[in-house]
Parts: sequence; C-alpha cells; structure tokens
Amino acid sequence: MKATWRLRMAAAQREVWTGAQLRRLLAEKAGLQMSSASVSALLTKQPAQLKLDTLAALCTALDCTPNDLLDIDTTPVAAAPTPPAPVARAAAPAKPGRSMPPL
Repeated sequence: MKATWRLRMAAAQREVWTGAQLRRLLAEKAGLQMSSASVSALLTKQPAQLKLDTLAALCTALDCTPNDLLDIDTTPVAAAPTPPAPVARAAAPAKPGRSMPPL
C-alpha cells in the first residue's frame, strides 16, 4: 500500500500558501503548536509517518478530511513466491536388532 501526500494541494485550495500561514492556522484552529521546521517539512516532503493527532489537527485547520490529504493506492501487491518445502531425507534402514534408527 502506498500513500501520496497532498497537503500542499489541500492548503492551496484554501488559500494557505506558506508554512507560516499553516502554522498559524494549526495553532488558532486546532491548538497544535509546531515548529517552523516541522511545518515546512510537512509541506515539502512526504512524511514516512504521521501521528493521528497531527493529521486530525491538519484536517481541523484546513477544514478538510484525511481523504483530502492522502491518496492511498489500494491495488493488491503480488504475493512473494513461497519457497519450496524442504525435502525430507529418507531414514536410514534400521539395523537388525534395533528398534529405532540411529540418530
């Protein structure tokens, strides 16, 4: 599953053009204080992970839903081939007088 980050598009549709504007909105509407560097990273990079609280704050600040911020590819991926089962070795024939094969 792969997600595409669409924060810049969602922000621009709401006439939020700078990190400073987004930072102010996050503080005013959602009560989330973020550093300028963190807001800048959200706008310029696709995050590898995102806290649900941050996602909720972005949705509140931009008056949108997570669907406006994320585009998730739900195309099934091909399953990795399963390795073949190990081949069982044949037990050595039992020697006369023994009840179990040697270890």
